Amino acid sequence: MSKDQLIALERELRGFPAPSGTLAERRAGFEMFSTRPPDPGVTVTEVTLGGVPALLVEPSTTTVGTVLHLHGGGYALGSARSGVALASALAHRAGASAHSLGYRLAPEHPFPAAVEDGLAAYRGLLDAGYAPDRVALTGESSGGGLALAVLLAARDADLPQPAAVVLMSPWVDLTLSGESLRTHEAVDPMNSAAGLAENAARYLDGADPADPAASPLLADLHGLPPLLVQVGAHDVLLDDATRLAARAAAADVDVTLEAVAGAPHVFQNFEGRIDEADRALDRAGRFLAEHLAR
Repeated sequence: MSKDQLIALERELRGFPAPSGTLAERRAGFEMFSTRPPDPGVTVTEVTLGGVPALLVEPSTTTVGTVLHLHGGGYALGSARSGVALASALAHRAGASAHSLGYRLAPEHPFPAAVEDGLAAYRGLLDAGYAPDRVALTGESSGGGLALAVLLAARDADLPQPAAVVLMSPWVDLTLSGESLRTHEAVDPMNSAAGLAENAARYLDGADPADPAASPLLADLHGLPPLLVQVGAHDVLLDDATRLAARAAAADVDVTLEAVAGAPHVFQNFEGRIDEADRALDRAGRFLAEHLAR
């Protein structure tokens, strides 16, 4: 990143919701920070998938299938609306439509509610006539972990796997065993070990953090579709991403890991602000287009 881009990024992060305040205040702050207009020419329509609310994001030209996007927010923050910007960016680049899912949040709806909603939405796409090889899953942070958990739930339910999945800074280990949680706090302005521990406790509500549906890093990953994992080298969740890539490769899954120097947690959110975000989204769009068009 250039010096000017770093300064701009720091200014942008001043608007990020602080970990203090009530949950309602934090949710409102997250929405303000994360919600941005979709790409030009993209229409957004309220729909439901398997009974779960979603926003259908449609670029002016679509040539392949659809993307099911799962937003971040530690399983307690965020919404279908806050996920539209990244869903739009990916859909536009891939030539696909996208569905940004409004899955249930903790603490009102703790684990495994989000996984149940994600699986219901995936079933809903298949029931609506989408061939599995014309569907891809994407997600950032907790949404990345959720996307992986949904793939595992689909596999265990004997549903066909989608064409591909893109995970951005995925949170896949709620046991919080990654060393980068501690070593990268000083360089990642977006996340902290304490904040992740709070979100994990809220979401799990007493459930075992080592349950593979909560921590899919610990699951048997055999049979999953091609994965693209993107992470910033300054991300506190760097170890989640690198360990996931290693375990996926060991399970004979086609996996691509991209670690971007100097970048923080979910740096793709800074599309148009830092070059690395635009380039990473371009690569993710090509990955999705390649696999959805096969």
